[in-house]
Amino acid sequence: MILVIFIILTVFIAFLTLLPLWRHEAWWVRSLDFPRLQLLVISSVLLLMELSLLGLSGPLTWGLIAVSFLCCAYHGWWILPYTRLFPEEVKSAAKTDIQRIIKIMAANVLTPNRNAKGLIELVRENAPDILVTLESDAWWQAKLDALEPDYPFTIKCPLDNLYGMHVYSKLQLTDSRVDYLVEPDVPSIHALVSLPSGQQIRVHFLHPAPPSPTENEQSLERDAELIIVAKSVAGTDLPVIVTGDLNDVAWSETTRLFRKISGLLDPRVGRGMFNTFHANYWFIRWPLDHLFHSKHFSLSYMRRLRGFGSDHFPLLTELLLETGNKLEHSGLEASADDLAWAKEKADGQGVSKNDVPQPEKQ
Repeated sequence: MILVIFIILTVFIAFLTLLPLWRHEAWWVRSLDFPRLQLLVISSVLLLMELSLLGLSGPLTWGLIAVSFLCCAYHGWWILPYTRLFPEEVKSAAKTDIQRIIKIMAANVLTPNRNAKGLIELVRENAPDILVTLESDAWWQAKLDALEPDYPFTIKCPLDNLYGMHVYSKLQLTDSRVDYLVEPDVPSIHALVSLPSGQQIRVHFLHPAPPSPTENEQSLERDAELIIVAKSVAGTDLPVIVTGDLNDVAWSETTRLFRKISGLLDPRVGRGMFNTFHANYWFIRWPLDHLFHSKHFSLSYMRRLRGFGSDHFPLLTELLLETGNKLEHSGLEASADDLAWAKEKADGQGVSKNDVPQPEKQ
């Protein structure tokens, strides 16, 4: 009887492990990109139980052990880059120059959450140069406008559909624009940020809709938005930052494809996962809020801040814009198959990089 139980459990875990290899965009397939850490833990426990409780003489037992081990190894391969066991992708800043520092806080506020005071306290404590909020509606805007004496440059898009966005900045914002890249009710924000040094940075704030039974049944819309932004920033010589709640995990094939096409770097690689969702359940957390940047930057630090009533923790990142040539970081490179897959995703939604606002240096 115990052997039958282990057979069922092993086959089930193997099924959950293999299903995301199918590049189908249905939400019930793509949702399995998320819990790789949880599946690693479960398959590891299953492996230990098989080694402890099953007799190790029969070929069936060894087959079960082999399958469980391969599941562990496969999930471990995906999440290993987001541990300190992996080399850092982005170099640490060797010095501090306040004229070339940019500090960004990204916070998904959760529209029904009413603890605006908690978020404002975090802003006061951490003093980011830029605060970007996701899911912020008119109520949140009224509360966050208290920041305007210190954050006079703003871009506001209050919506009551869980996709409102706001930017409050100490640094000058120019050539700013709110756009709807793929879906008519899902905005994104694009602008140039001017540092005290006079250097300018192209920034894109994103919050595409997730694949889920209550949102989009497939990941096509989310994937297309990420791909066309990736293609847009790949062709610029300006320093670039892309941040927001991308409704995708750091280790998914889609996020990796975004990094390959854009050439942008992930400062979490070699440093940690910085799991920002779900703030209320420690056992189902994964990195859902992101910041990617071009090779012009080194990293001062990245921190996950304390919660304030949202289902997301805020993410705080400080970057240093280096002088001279781009730094020699180690990122991901796109293959011919990656380029073809990216084109397929964008063409499937009838969008292209030309649909993405491209703030130009003033």
